[in-house]
Amino acid sequence: MLKHNFSAGPCILPQEVFKKAAAAVLNFNDLSILEISHRSKDFVAVMEKAQALALEHLGLTDKGYKALFLGGGASMQFLMVAYNLLENKAAYLNTGTWSDKAIKEAKIFGEVVEVASSKADNYNHIPKDYTVPSDVDYFHFQTNNTIFGTQLQSTPDVSVPLICDMSSDIFSRQRDFEKYDLIYAGAQKNMGPAGATLIIVKEEILGKVSRQIPSMLSYKTHISKDSMFNTPPVFPIYVSMLTLEWLKNNGGIDSIEKLNNQKAELIYNEIDRNPLFQGFVTQKEDRSKMNATFMLHDAAHTAAFDSLWKEAGINGLNGHRSVGGYRASMYNALSLESVQSLVDTMQHLEKKA
Repeated sequence: MLKHNFSAGPCILPQEVFKKAAAAVLNFNDLSILEISHRSKDFVAVMEKAQALALEHLGLTDKGYKALFLGGGASMQFLMVAYNLLENKAAYLNTGTWSDKAIKEAKIFGEVVEVASSKADNYNHIPKDYTVPSDVDYFHFQTNNTIFGTQLQSTPDVSVPLICDMSSDIFSRQRDFEKYDLIYAGAQKNMGPAGATLIIVKEEILGKVSRQIPSMLSYKTHISKDSMFNTPPVFPIYVSMLTLEWLKNNGGIDSIEKLNNQKAELIYNEIDRNPLFQGFVTQKEDRSKMNATFMLHDAAHTAAFDSLWKEAGINGLNGHRSVGGYRASMYNALSLESVQSLVDTMQHLEKKA
């Protein structure tokens, strides 16, 4: 590893995945992975393995779910979810910028009930006291908010179909994934490079809206063509397959969750202990284990701290413009040693100040 990569996305991936992907660019069964036909038996095998591994990691194999790998990013799913599922009205929890964008898209197709929002507080916490109406077509929420560093720590208990954007924490921790009816996630956080989006959908929830859905925007179309209705993003899917293999070979979600907990504990203990820093999220139980957002108490230390972390080989630590300060994104492939390097740098600043 050349740098300690704390970028929020595109993010760090395992070194062995980089090596295998780089080799495949030069030679993947006598062709480059960049030039093989998406309908060739070699790539069909890649697609099938990636889909199977995604379902296996989530414990959803043979339970009525399909795994799709599509283009368009998670932002396309803001549209597709509503196009395919919103007949009358839907409920949304607004916990961040991407939730807000999803709500905007859903309003094109029907009534949106915003059950709660932390927007007025610049999304510095997760709303908790809300009720999801029983007559909505579905309830949509995000598990993790990369910009603001908040994360839902439990699955909402609702009586309607549960739709979830897990773009920035999928495969990072265990959940009862059978409670979810549709999960979507951009690859570029915990799974692969930008360009592919994973959708896990329970087939029985589809086909219930009265509107005609364009072929490219229909989940049923993509299921019927096994994610091959149009040319899929071949290379991002291949890298995602390699990452899912890496996760399986390293103990799966159970194992990586333990490491992620260690990383989060290490950085948050330092944020709370070090008198020069403070966390952005106001309620500690809402802190994200993927994206730790924090800032300096005194902006006068900014130049010194920025110089220190750059000298330490740390990359991608600047916070989003909506929050400012710093953001340490700690996705699955980031090592505990990288987090320790950041903590050492924070302590170095404390000694100099």
